[in-house]
Amino acid sequence: MDEEAEIIISPGWEYAASAIADHHSPAMGERAASFPPVALVCGPQNSGKSTFSRHLLNVLLRRYKRVAYLDPDVGQPEFTPPGLLSLTIVEKPISDMKRPCLKTPERCLFFGDTSAKRNPDLYLECMFALSDYYQLKCHSQNCTVDEMPLIVNTPGWVKGIGYNVLVRMLKRLPITHVVKINISAENKNIPSGKFWLDGDGNDSIQLIEIEPPRQDHLNRSILTAKDGSLIRDVRLLAYFRQCFPSNSDITKIKELARALAALPPYEVPIASIKIKHLHMQVPRREVFYSLNGSIVGLGVSSMGTDDLPFSVGLGIVRGIDLMKGLLYVITPIPLQILEEVDILLQGFIETPTSLLQVKGYLSPYISLDAVPTT
Repeated sequence: MDEEAEIIISPGWEYAASAIADHHSPAMGERAASFPPVALVCGPQNSGKSTFSRHLLNVLLRRYKRVAYLDPDVGQPEFTPPGLLSLTIVEKPISDMKRPCLKTPERCLFFGDTSAKRNPDLYLECMFALSDYYQLKCHSQNCTVDEMPLIVNTPGWVKGIGYNVLVRMLKRLPITHVVKINISAENKNIPSGKFWLDGDGNDSIQLIEIEPPRQDHLNRSILTAKDGSLIRDVRLLAYFRQCFPSNSDITKIKELARALAALPPYEVPIASIKIKHLHMQVPRREVFYSLNGSIVGLGVSSMGTDDLPFSVGLGIVRGIDLMKGLLYVITPIPLQILEEVDILLQGFIETPTSLLQVKGYLSPYISLDAVPTT
């Protein structure tokens, strides 16, 4: 087995992170020194954005007690399963610079897809709702504004409509720094300079351009091609692994699938929830056929609005009993939080096939044992 390698942090990366951590903006007036940095990291796919964002997070935590992390990458998010945009408050440094880890977000929104391409406007609406929440929380009267900087780690969709989405982000978010990563394939890079300026952009934003990490201390490239579908499945499996205690003897995918199949689901009265389909229209008579066996976002309308409810996590609809008027849902979300859920959001996040192929169980399947939510 190869020795576990550590990423080499280049001088350019050290400079960029330090410049952001040492942020002062005289143009903002007397309170300039109090405003925390808000850094947006951008670049093409597989350029090292997440790795740099983790490094920046650790550097900022040397100076600040906590750092906010806004993650709009619905395909390969940092702290949540796919399909969610999230705002996470981090208080401890990240020890593993190569791998994302699951954390409970401060707020998240279920977008229901692994790319913004299907609905860029809804995607930006979710993004701006999280940004507004950050500003409200960070700049509230009960909170000193210098205690929580923000990192925005953007997805690698930077061409065509993706480029327009990125520019709209930069014009709307309270950005102080843009970190732009350039790769050797110049045709894949974002345009040079302050590309977001066209007469109405923010010229006070500091632009920092860096190169991607090349290799680790074992002289191996860390920018290897990634199987996005496999990564998403692994993240979903890790998320639903949280349905069981961490010391449970579940180490293989088959063991997890079997354990989930045997797990008593929550009973959710159909009359108590609203079902909302994202990015699609489903005929009324086919709603429950569509929902059965799917992954859904668990929305709470009191946390946001009916049109854009904040989510508390994901669930799998294991089965539906129309005679009893019940849905059967598996989720790692605690019961007391699940009882607040009044909207199920269905998009295009697919249940990993490994969870649907359990010997001895029909899929979708209904358990005779269930936990009522009311």
